[in-house]
Amino acid sequence: MSFNGNGREFIPGQDFKLSRSKLELFVQCPRCFYLDRRLGITYPQGPAFTLNLAVDTLLKKEFDIHRAGKTTHPLMKVYKIDAVPLQHPDIGTWRENFKGITYYHQPTKLTISGAIDDVWQDKDGQLMIVDYKATSTNEEITLDSQYRQAYKRQMEIYQWLFRKNGFDISDTGYFVYANGKKDREAFDGKLEFDVQIISYQGNDSWVEGAITNARKCLESKKLPPSSPDCQFCLYRQRAGGVETKTQRLDIF
Repeated sequence: MSFNGNGREFIPGQDFKLSRSKLELFVQCPRCFYLDRRLGITYPQGPAFTLNLAVDTLLKKEFDIHRAGKTTHPLMKVYKIDAVPLQHPDIGTWRENFKGITYYHQPTKLTISGAIDDVWQDKDGQLMIVDYKATSTNEEITLDSQYRQAYKRQMEIYQWLFRKNGFDISDTGYFVYANGKKDREAFDGKLEFDVQIISYQGNDSWVEGAITNARKCLESKKLPPSSPDCQFCLYRQRAGGVETKTQRLDIF
C-alpha cells in the first residue's frame, strides 16, 4: 500500500479526492500522475508566483466591491458583458485552496475539487466562470500558445464542476488578464498593468472520460507510459542514462 503525499493512503476500490490540478497532471502525463498520487513521489513544484498571487488578490477585492453593490465593473462594460459578479454564500469557499467547489463522481468514487477566482451572472441568471491571470509581455495575449491550453482545460473543469452542482453555466467563460507594463521610464516603487478580458467558449465533454481514465490509472498495478511531451520524464530518462554511463567510467 502506497502513500499519496496528501496525508492518507490510496486504497484501490475506495473513495479518493482529486483536485483540478491533479486531474490536469494526469492529462499532461499519466506516469507523473501515477508517481505522485499512487506512489507518493511528489511532482516537482516551481517557486510560488507571489506577484501573480498579489494581482489575483487585488482583482478579487476590486470585483468584490461590485459584488457587494450588485454593479457591473467598468471593465465588463468596456467589453460589453452585461453581467455582475455573483452574490452567493459559498463564494468564499469556492475560492479557497484545498476546498473550492467539489463533486463526488459516483462511478469512479472520486471527489473532484477546484478553487475558482470568480463567477459572474448575466441578466437571465446564467453563470459564467472567470479566471484571473497575470503576465508581463509585449506580445498580444491570446489563448493559442501551447502552455495556455492548460488554462482552457482549467476553465472547462470548473464549468463541469458547477454544472454537476446544479448551476446553469454558460459555455462562455472569461479570463481577466493583467499585463505588467515594461515601457515606463522608471520603476518608482510601482508596477502598472493593462487589464483586458478574453472570452473563451468551453467544452467540458472530455472531463468525464478523463476522470474515468484517471481512476483506472490509479487502480493499475503497472506504471503507465510517459507523455512524449513531459519534460520531467525526459529529464529522468536522460539523467538515468548519463548516470549509468558515468558509473561505467568510474567518475562517481
